[in-house]
Amino acid sequence: MIYPDWKSLALGTTITSPGNASELKTGDWRTELPILDEEKCVKCGLCAIYCPEFCIHQDEDGFFRADLYYCKGCGICANECPKKALTMELEEK
Repeated sequence: MIYPDWKSLALGTTITSPGNASELKTGDWRTELPILDEEKCVKCGLCAIYCPEFCIHQDEDGFFRADLYYCKGCGICANECPKKALTMELEEK
């Protein structure tokens, strides 16, 4: 056999747990970021529920905002917002 058995290989960059953004701080490779329109937002929290990285939290005014240090810019929050209060915009670095 030329190649080792796959079971004997080291894990390398395999992600073995969901919601890993708090460990990996993945926001630095994002290309788009969620922008909140407070006038459209009804503070329902669906964006936070659907966020695969659990990086959206309620602020002191009741609005849900993404922690951009962890946000990957996937756009799921904007897609799930029933009032279209979130839009994804190209991030200028």
